[in-house]
Amino acid sequence: MRNINFDNLTENVIKAYAGTGDPRKKEILTLLIQRLHDFVRDVNLTPQEWEDAIGMLTRAGDITTPERNEFILLSDLLGVSALVDLVDGREDVGATITTVMGPFYTPGTPELPNGADLTGDNEGERILVHGRISNGDDAGVAGAKIEIWQNGPNGLYTVQDPTQPEHNLRGVLHADDDGKYSFTTAKPVPYTVPDDGPGGELVRAGNRHCWRPAHIHLMISAEGCKRHVTQIYNTHDTYIDEDAVFGVREPLVVDYEQVPTDEEQARFANIKGTWNIANVDFILAPG
Repeated sequence: MRNINFDNLTENVIKAYAGTGDPRKKEILTLLIQRLHDFVRDVNLTPQEWEDAIGMLTRAGDITTPERNEFILLSDLLGVSALVDLVDGREDVGATITTVMGPFYTPGTPELPNGADLTGDNEGERILVHGRISNGDDAGVAGAKIEIWQNGPNGLYTVQDPTQPEHNLRGVLHADDDGKYSFTTAKPVPYTVPDDGPGGELVRAGNRHCWRPAHIHLMISAEGCKRHVTQIYNTHDTYIDEDAVFGVREPLVVDYEQVPTDEEQARFANIKGTWNIANVDFILAPG
């Protein structure tokens, strides 16, 4: 490779990786090299611009911790996370649409009984979320594992805020034998994604805002089914059509302000105080 020039560089780089053993890795790497090189040529990228881009990625690495992954945030803000999710689910006919996980999921949340109240000492209004988890045959998915997480009344997730209890507004439930689930929690609020790092630089460069509409995260797992990552959004939220990370999907937008019916009041008579209700069913794709 002594005669490398503008016209043959890409071809030679692809040839250099031709020995990649795994066919899928080879396919990805070949297209990545081709399209990355095409991008550099198309925009006439300068050495200073490439140095700036590398510096941005370096800062993302410096700011990333187990509690905050700046690379996930960048992926979210560029719509890549949303696209990967949509590509993965585009053939899941009949299944409820999924959406992005976000950067604030943490494993190891304690298990709670189905119907648990996650509200704790958090102030503000409460909401009861309930529904049924089924498969494509409309059979309830017995014992489906439901991991839940959301932000607090101050807009921060517990992993961002050392003043909150470790597992604040988080829990792991299991659906009953018919796939039914329920939990009570504090109503989430809209919030801004972290803007003090490269993610914020990106948003400001695009003259965009960092706001996400209020939502509750759920991740549902069950034997024989694909892992289902989703969020429940409030239809009344100011930012419902302006999500900074492109995560809103119409079927996941619900009314957080519904007053429980007499039947629902009777069914959930153990819940004290005032609360609104959201009924959300999920259909899982086969694994």
